[in-house]
Amino acid sequence: MDCDSQGLETEGEKGAAAPHGHGAPLPETRGAFDLDLNGDRLREECGVFGIYNHPEAAAITAIGLHALQHRGQEAAGIVSYDGRRFHSERRLGLVGDAFSDANVIARLPGDSAVGHVRYSTTGETLLRNVQPLFAELDAGGFAVGHNGNLTNGLTLRKQLVREGAITQSTTDTEVILHLVARSKKPRFIDRFIDALRALEGAYSLVALTNKKLIGARDPLGIRPLVLGSLEGSPILASETCALDIIGARYVRDIENGEVIVIDEEGVQSFKPFPEMAARPCIFEYIYFARPDSVVGGRSVYQVRKKMGQVLAEESPANADVIVPVPDSGVPAAIGFSQLSGIPYELGIIRNHYVGRTFIQPTQSIRDQGVRMKHSANRSVVEGKSIVLVDDSLVRGTTSVKIVQMMRDAGAKEVHFRIASPPITHPDYYGIDTPDRDKLLAATHDLEGMRRYIGADSLAFLSVNGVYRAMGYEARDPAKPQFTDHCFTGDYPTPLTDRAGAVGQQQLSLLAEAS
Repeated sequence: MDCDSQGLETEGEKGAAAPHGHGAPLPETRGAFDLDLNGDRLREECGVFGIYNHPEAAAITAIGLHALQHRGQEAAGIVSYDGRRFHSERRLGLVGDAFSDANVIARLPGDSAVGHVRYSTTGETLLRNVQPLFAELDAGGFAVGHNGNLTNGLTLRKQLVREGAITQSTTDTEVILHLVARSKKPRFIDRFIDALRALEGAYSLVALTNKKLIGARDPLGIRPLVLGSLEGSPILASETCALDIIGARYVRDIENGEVIVIDEEGVQSFKPFPEMAARPCIFEYIYFARPDSVVGGRSVYQVRKKMGQVLAEESPANADVIVPVPDSGVPAAIGFSQLSGIPYELGIIRNHYVGRTFIQPTQSIRDQGVRMKHSANRSVVEGKSIVLVDDSLVRGTTSVKIVQMMRDAGAKEVHFRIASPPITHPDYYGIDTPDRDKLLAATHDLEGMRRYIGADSLAFLSVNGVYRAMGYEARDPAKPQFTDHCFTGDYPTPLTDRAGAVGQQQLSLLAEAS
């Protein structure tokens, strides 16, 4: 169906079965037949990408999203604009599965596009929740992709529905569309900024209109966003690795509280919020960003190595070999090895060719202890005292399996070192963390955690150790340099939805809408 410049021409609605994600049952702590070391990980929700004025906008966006795949593996979407019409393809599954077909890219003509990869923190993994979301406004079409989570999204949604809004998704991002649509400001950019003023929490946004590519970052800069350039075409992306993959030049980070507008007149910057110190999310450095990205001027890989070095200083171990938990523990393990002088070896081997749809073993095969995704490298660990290094510990269920796998392979001693502090508080800014009563560090002391996972010793990087690795002497309790509430309980913004809903979780839009 053909539509005018305010409308949407196509919308691909093919989807694969949703992978394991938000709301899935916890893995069992016994029977490690299918040792998925990502099963007890923190998950981030999204990655965003946008490009303006390039003849292959959709194809470049797809490649950029591929580089950002680690930020969300449940769904991907692209919206393009060809000067007359908007075109959309939104799919469940991975970018490579959804956008590797030339016919799909051909259905996304135009020289401007925005894209999004998703891991759900609000709303189920349904096609209607896949971004970028699109709306027809009186000023023209408007597509938006959101990385982060609004801590007043549920409150705003209830208010909008009471006032007559009709919602189509169960994600907090849709609130932004309604707020822009309802603003009475004359210029579109003023309407966009008007909408941002109502938001609380964390966001980096990319938006596309029939004239502009827009980027925005929350006043604290919790979620990342960078500006790049490809042959003169401006690009917005969650991480620099998305620029590297297409050969684009990094220009600068979008600043906290900044709104950037890209159109035929060039690149304009707006600072609509009162100036405040940035507090980027510390987990971008610990876990979420790709190791080859540069976040806030720091190499993520070098920071993670430094965290491993500081961990070795704070909590040394008398051992024969350092073993990383793949793949997230690798840089920290290298740093631990370099500082301690203990050899670094790959004691756990990951099978990269087992996908989510691989044949499920029968119960009899499960009982035989088959490990399809990860296995011990017996030649490295047998008869040795080893130090396992990982980046974080959440529920602890996977750590139990790892320790047992090392013992089954003949390890004499298993010492566990975590290159971040204990996670004691849930996140409400876009990281999918369990409730506090399911966080191991919130319910056990250090010795209790050690006994639970079965290690001979257990130690975490201290909070000040994290800040030392980031180049500071220590955390400034009066003005913390990073958003670190998972370790400290110091939430940097109001938690309006949580405070206003007795017995209701902060991230509950799906329950509210169902």
